[in-house]
Parts: sequence; structure tokens; C-alpha cells
Amino acid sequence: MSDNLQLLLVEDDIDLATAIIDYLELEDIQCDHAANGAVGLNLIEANQYDVVVLDLNLPKMSGLEVCERIRSQGIDVPILMLTARDTLDDKLVGFSKGADDYLIKPFAMEELIVRTQVLSRRRSGEVTKLMVEDLSMDLQSKTATRAGEMLKLSPTAIKILECLMRETPNVVSREKLMQNVWGDEQPDSNSLKVHMFNLRKIVDGNSEEQDKLIHTITGRGFSLKSISDTATHSEGE
Repeated sequence: MSDNLQLLLVEDDIDLATAIIDYLELEDIQCDHAANGAVGLNLIEANQYDVVVLDLNLPKMSGLEVCERIRSQGIDVPILMLTARDTLDDKLVGFSKGADDYLIKPFAMEELIVRTQVLSRRRSGEVTKLMVEDLSMDLQSKTATRAGEMLKLSPTAIKILECLMRETPNVVSREKLMQNVWGDEQPDSNSLKVHMFNLRKIVDGNSEEQDKLIHTITGRGFSLKSISDTATHSEGE
């Protein structure tokens, strides 16, 4: 039923945290626990979770600050916020910081399970920034920088780069790139080749070989990753 969900619970009320973890175990859901926001942030940055269940009021770093920090890093894990505050304004603040859903205390454990299962089936749409090494993309303004320098990219190049950054370090096929960029109204295959050439020139043109991020994977497609992420890659196309 759980599909081997990996959850992180960030909750400073130890009695409540213990009750939640015990209930999750009965549902065969694995759960890490942090008792303050700072530890929670470190665990989120270091691990891959399907859902984060995050209390609003936490010692050392509030749930809102944790939420804002991970979203600014481009981490798209779904976040279920736990709070005793049930006013609309409180919820709007939480959503503005990147929360995906709210659960008001006290709550039924069955509802917690259902909501985490729903959230686990999608990555968060609240991410505002993607980052790979010193390459950064602001998804709201649709702009990209490398080492702090603004990159002059066309709207098509931005779409290609966003797709590659979201999939990093995985290989993205030419077919998937073309579908994501042009949908069903696809141009001839040379168009992608030209756009990739220009994108590579702008993103990696002034970089040393070991710092290049865009790689052509022969016979498979393209990948955006640091050279340390792979032992084999081929350049040029």
C-alpha cells in the first residue's frame, strides 16, 4: 500500500512524533525524524524523500524558513505542513514559502497517510529555482546565470535548459526534448541540433573542459551534469 515511501518527519513534539512514526510503521512507511528545523534542513539536503511532513513551529529554524530555504535551492520534494494555525492568512503564508498542503492539528492518522500518499505521487510545483554546480535558473523570471553572469538565452533555449536541469544527471532523449519544447508541432530534427549547439556555446563556451556541464551521450541524447558525475561522455554534435 505504501509503495516503499520514504518520509521525513520534522516535529519537535516528541510524543506526537513517536505516535506518527509508530503509525507509519504499521503502514510499512519508512520515516526519518528530526526534532528541529536545522537538522530537518540538513536531512532534506542530504537525502531523497518522497514527502516531508514539516511542523510550522520548530526550534532553531521555523518550518516556514526550512520550506523557503529548500525551495530556493530547487529541491522539489512535496511538503505537508503541520500546524495548529487554521486561519487563511497562515495558510497563504505557508503556500507562498513553498508548502504543498496543510494538515491542521489535531488530525486523524488516516488523513495523514492519505495526504502523504497523494503528495508522493507528484513532485512539488513550488520550486522557484534550479541549480547544477554554478548554473542557476529562476523559473519565475525564466532567466539563467552561470557563475553569477546572466546568460542571454532564447525562449527555446530556456525550455531546453530547464528540461535538462530538471532531469540532471539523467540522460534526456532527443525525442523527449523535442516533445517538451515544441509539443506536437515539431520542426525538423536539425532545429534541435542548432539549438543545442548554441546552448552549449553560451553555457559552456568559456569553461574549461572539466567544468563543462552539457554532454552529448552518443546514441542516447543529452545530459547536464558535472564531469565528476560521469566516467564517460562524448562532446560535439
